[in-house]
Amino acid sequence: MSAYDVLFRQVFARMDPERAHHLAVAVIRAIPRLGLAALVRRATRPDPSLAVETLRLHFDSPFGVAAGFDKNAESIRGLWALGFGHVEIGTVTAVPQEGNPRPRLFRLIEDRAVINRMGFNNRGAARAAERVRREAARRPRAIIGANIGKSRVVAVEDAIDDYRESARLLAPVADYLAVNVSSPNTPGLRGLQDEAMLGPLLDAVLEEAGTTPVLVKIAPDLDDEAVEGVARLAVAKGLSGVIATNTTIGREGLRTERTVVDAAGAGGLSGAPLRARALEVLRIVRAAVPADYCVISVGGVDTAEDVAERLAAGATLVQGYTAFLYRGPGWARAINRGLAATAPAARV
Repeated sequence: MSAYDVLFRQVFARMDPERAHHLAVAVIRAIPRLGLAALVRRATRPDPSLAVETLRLHFDSPFGVAAGFDKNAESIRGLWALGFGHVEIGTVTAVPQEGNPRPRLFRLIEDRAVINRMGFNNRGAARAAERVRREAARRPRAIIGANIGKSRVVAVEDAIDDYRESARLLAPVADYLAVNVSSPNTPGLRGLQDEAMLGPLLDAVLEEAGTTPVLVKIAPDLDDEAVEGVARLAVAKGLSGVIATNTTIGREGLRTERTVVDAAGAGGLSGAPLRARALEVLRIVRAAVPADYCVISVGGVDTAEDVAERLAAGATLVQGYTAFLYRGPGWARAINRGLAATAPAARV
C-alpha cells in the first residue's frame, strides 16, 4: 500500500468528496505558485517515445486529464508538472453558473467509481478564456483543450447561439475545442446528440472556431447505431475528432451496496464500471472514421495497461479523471513509465 493509499483511506475518504477535490486542486495549483513546476516536471516527464502528433499538435504523452477536473482553467500548469500530456478544461458555459445543489459528488469506493451531478459549475467562458490565454503563452506546457457545454438558463432551442458564444471566446486561445452534448446533468443536453440538432450546432461551432480543431464528446448510453451515426456525422461536418465517452446513467454490475447507490441519486457514473462500454464505443467509433482521424478514449482508465489497451484498440489519445482520485498525484507519472516500459503501441 502506497503512502497515498493510506492518506486516501485515512483522510480523503472521510471528507466530503467535493471538499476533498477542492483541496487537491489547491495543492496542484500551489506547484507553479511555489516555483516548483519545472522541477516536478523533470521527475514526471514522459519518455520521448510516447509523443503523439495529431490535431496538428504535438502531445508529449498520449495520456491527459479529462474535462471535469479543472473546470475553471486554474490548474493547467500544475497538471502539466505532474506529467499529463494535455489538459481539457471545463466544461465551460457562456453564462457563469453555480451548478446543481450540494451534495452533488459521491464516491463508490468499492467500485473505484464516482457519481456526479455537478451541473457544469463554472465561472463562465470569458473568465476561462483569460486564464487559458495566460497559460497558452507559457513554454513548455501541456496541450490545452476547452470543453464547452450549454448554459442551464438557455433553452435547448437556443443552444446554438450559446455554444457559439463559448466557441468565439475560447477558440482563439485553446489548442482544441470539445463540444459536450453528452453530460446527463444538464436538462435536455443529451437530446442535442440527435443528428438533426447536432448538425447545425456543430456547423455554428466550426464557424466560430476557424482553424482551431473541434471535437465532439458523446455518451456511452447511445446505442451502437447512434454512436456510429454521430461518428460519421463528425467526419462529414469536418470535425477533427471524437471523444468517447462521457459518464453513464447506468448502474449495472456495481459492487457497492444498492442502498448506497440509490442514496447518491441521479448523476453520471464514471470510473472502473465504465471500462467495458467505453472500450466498445471506442471500437465502434474507430471503425466508422478514417484511420488517421483523432479519437480520444476516456472512461474507466486506471493503469498503464488500460491506456495501452485503448491505444491498441485505435485510440489516438487517452484521458482519465476518476482514477486520479484513487491513485493520487503520481498517477500520470506511473502511466507514462508503464507505457514507456512496454512495446510501443500504435499511435496516429
